[in-house]
Amino acid sequence: MKTTVDLNCDMGEGFGHWRYGDAPDAALMALISSANVATGYHAGDPNLMNEAVALAKAHGVGLGAHPGYKDLQGFGRRMIRCSDAELVNDILYQTGALREFGRRHGIALQHLKLHGALYMEAATNASLSRHLIETLRASDPDLIVFCMHISETFTAAREAGQPVIREFFADRDYDDSGAIVFARKVGGFDPDAIAAKCLRACREGRVATVSGGDIAIDFESICFHSDTPGALAIGQAIRKTLTDNGITIAPAARALESRPG
Repeated sequence: MKTTVDLNCDMGEGFGHWRYGDAPDAALMALISSANVATGYHAGDPNLMNEAVALAKAHGVGLGAHPGYKDLQGFGRRMIRCSDAELVNDILYQTGALREFGRRHGIALQHLKLHGALYMEAATNASLSRHLIETLRASDPDLIVFCMHISETFTAAREAGQPVIREFFADRDYDDSGAIVFARKVGGFDPDAIAAKCLRACREGRVATVSGGDIAIDFESICFHSDTPGALAIGQAIRKTLTDNGITIAPAARALESRPG
């Protein structure tokens, strides 16, 4: 039974006058404890980054960089073939940009969470994950990395001693291996059902799979996405259900401290 958990969501996912998702960042920021801020490659621009960082500071939310593939047109959901070194340099570049806005507003960078196709590529690419973690050990050995428990990223971070948070995806389905499934449910999402799924995961450490199975799941942070239809209602339902059942929502650094061992 978890007594403390982080709740994270992506922020600043627009560009210029274009916005992605139906929930305003300000409303979502009031619900979460860690924010993954788009850093300009898949979405985001300097003005949106500045706004998101200011909101995180105002709400006491942990600030995270959310770098992705250089793919504005595809929202970072298309894989781009290039070397590990190129990808890690892109990640470092984007992370540094957000760090500067954090310094401007007096808020430290708490974590790094890759976006979309880049997140999934690192999850299965041991070489890329090791290169990324080696770079972070040199540039910021205290920066928390967000990833899945079954990912190569988690393995690389634990072996190297980089702080790492495992995620549970509220608005994604799971297969029997513990990997997330991207198929969208027809007719949208039921916020209460998603909240119940999160509560069970916190209480029992288990989640149902798309095949009808039931698997163990390890995590310290719960993620929901701002581009999921009805994201605001989903976030509200998760937060209320967890807090009503005695589970504290706190930034990733505190949730990490509560992890056994």
